[in-house]
Amino acid sequence: MTHPIFWHEVLNIPEPFGRTFYATLVMTILIAFAVVANRRLVAAKASGAALIPDEGLSVRNLAELLVGGISGLAHGVIGPRAKPIVGVFGTFFAFILISNAMGLVPGFAPPTSNFNITFALGVSSFLAFNYIGIRDQGLGSYLAHFAGPIWWLAILMFPLELIGVFVRPVSLGLRLFGNMTGDHLVLEIFTDLTKLVIPVIFYFFGTLVSVLQAFVFTLLTIIYVSLSMGHGDHH
Repeated sequence: MTHPIFWHEVLNIPEPFGRTFYATLVMTILIAFAVVANRRLVAAKASGAALIPDEGLSVRNLAELLVGGISGLAHGVIGPRAKPIVGVFGTFFAFILISNAMGLVPGFAPPTSNFNITFALGVSSFLAFNYIGIRDQGLGSYLAHFAGPIWWLAILMFPLELIGVFVRPVSLGLRLFGNMTGDHLVLEIFTDLTKLVIPVIFYFFGTLVSVLQAFVFTLLTIIYVSLSMGHGDHH
């Protein structure tokens, strides 16, 4: 199989930092997108047209679609208390989606095909749902829910629950890393073998997998946050 040429190689960026280069590029794209979308929204509010969407596919429309979709998903799982933390879930989804899709562009490697990046995302999710759970319930109540509903089973349940919680960042990182590495490897192989027509099919499936994996990671993070926040106001 012919080795593809990547931009980090052209720019002489050593391989350990190659995926970091692309992750930084994704972050820059997201910041630029957020700044432009915010300016468009502020301008729309100033002109009294905040409730009127832009014509066609605009940055503002994309931002509102993203926020509305993630907000609806989080509200359906967590309930009304999801509103202040929708930004956390939206950031995960947008970063992972763009990172995954970047691998479909010739010359770019997806940051999510590197376990260091996906594990860092898993750790970020881990820190987020634990922080939100402690802030919502208090440290004592948060730790108490690991003991289970029956006090005399606490000596068994507590360590098992802790193991389950600490495995989550690894499972999140491995799932995302494995799926994206396999997806883009298949795309590279069939592109190299067939050159024309057939790769288009795999580009379609690659796009589908990119969206699906971003959705799965975000949904699991929302579920973990829901579990950490207790049961009040939940569906």
